[in-house]
Amino acid sequence: MLKHRVDHLIGRGDPASPALTFKTTTLTYAELARRVAEVAGGLHALGVRRGDRVAVYAEKRIETVVAVLATAAAGAVFVPVNPLFKARHLGYVLADCGPRVVLTTKERLETVREALSPSVEHVVVFGTPEWDALSGEAPEAGVIDDDPAAIMYTSGSTGGPKGVVLSHRNILAGAASVATYLGHTNEDVVLAALPLSFDAGFSQLTTSLYAGAHVVLVNYLLPKEIVRLCAKHGVTGLTCVPPLWLQLVEQDWTSVTSLRYFANTGGRMPRATLARLRGHFPEAKPFLMYGLTEAFRSTYLDPAEAQRRPDSIGKAIPNAEVLVVRPDGTPCAPGEHGELVHRGALVALGYWNDPERTAERFRPAPGPQLAGRPEIAVWSGDMAYRDEEGFLYFVGRTDEMIKTSGYRISPAEIEEAAYATGLVGGAVAFGVADPVLGQHIALVVTLREQDTEALSRALARELPPYMLPQRIEVLAELPRSVNGKFDRVELRRAVEQVGIG
Repeated sequence: MLKHRVDHLIGRGDPASPALTFKTTTLTYAELARRVAEVAGGLHALGVRRGDRVAVYAEKRIETVVAVLATAAAGAVFVPVNPLFKARHLGYVLADCGPRVVLTTKERLETVREALSPSVEHVVVFGTPEWDALSGEAPEAGVIDDDPAAIMYTSGSTGGPKGVVLSHRNILAGAASVATYLGHTNEDVVLAALPLSFDAGFSQLTTSLYAGAHVVLVNYLLPKEIVRLCAKHGVTGLTCVPPLWLQLVEQDWTSVTSLRYFANTGGRMPRATLARLRGHFPEAKPFLMYGLTEAFRSTYLDPAEAQRRPDSIGKAIPNAEVLVVRPDGTPCAPGEHGELVHRGALVALGYWNDPERTAERFRPAPGPQLAGRPEIAVWSGDMAYRDEEGFLYFVGRTDEMIKTSGYRISPAEIEEAAYATGLVGGAVAFGVADPVLGQHIALVVTLREQDTEALSRALARELPPYMLPQRIEVLAELPRSVNGKFDRVELRRAVEQVGIG
């Protein structure tokens, strides 16, 4: 039996029920708990102790999940590294967090060797005798809720990736909160389509295990493969980011009748896409969500409100409070734009080895500090407003707002107008330095039909003159970040430095 915080996550499932499936292999909850305990003991035998870091650099598979859970069970800190990282990015992460052990796959071993930092004492490859021998008696980890459990690296617009440190409390409170509003039960089958190194992807895993549900792991290949797996396994829950939904909405979903809900995170879902998904899944509940790695998850829109308020990010998730405040911390009036501030049990511990950026983002919560010491909240850097009924609306990131001709414009407004024309497959808008306007608006799109003039005319019918793009660039495909979102940084760099087309 497990004797640590991980037991609160996977010890709730029926021992005989399926916990994880990857391809043709399925582990029950009893088998998963046993293997996690064995590997935790094996890591302890390698010298891993409370607070040590263990990097897991692998695609989604049974061993990957076992590795991250076993690391936490051993009292150490797991670092899930995006499997798409090349040696340069991996090297940055390893040098920054200083892991004692790296767990990886045969295909990635050479990249690991290129990126190794002096701290690494052991590299263990899944599927080898060394991995199979990683076994021992599960240690008494001795951790408490506020101890670090994970470091999740998230890209920033400037500087290197930031390692967000999550506590055991963050992970368990997040799993309980999300499982509550998604209504997860042990009868759910959840397709894990997002990377485990992405907070929303990891949340899919923890939320499902917390509820005793069945998680089907998939490494994204083609949209039709996701459809096939949903039909094969009777998937009841599917969460994706907007670029993936834009591809999935074009598929034939007639074979999928089991979906109970579908959810969006990582950016605004275009209204047209939401409408088409509701047509595909008339019985499924749509959950529109907003989150940030520093707080794991922040808001969701009640599915009953999706038809009335498709642009809203909803209200705070259970066991959290999300405020909209002015720069001085006072609350904004309804309709007034301000910064989103998240407080509660899901607020992360800060950025690993980065006190300067931690101090910028993790600051005392607005309002009186009645306990005698400051409560630390996450000041998100995201602009939003609240309507008269308390529903929140995302405006944009402070550093992404377009400032042109004296106006402040959210890129999302322009992108939504582009999607509404029905002419684009993908759209990203941003401001480019301009000596006269301050910034002019650039719009990069993929077109269903190669007619930029038609798009320009359609946008002119949708937008006021000051919001019209001065420049429209067309690509065959928009680049994505390692988490599947449109890569705004790369697109901006291409437009500003060398141009596109």
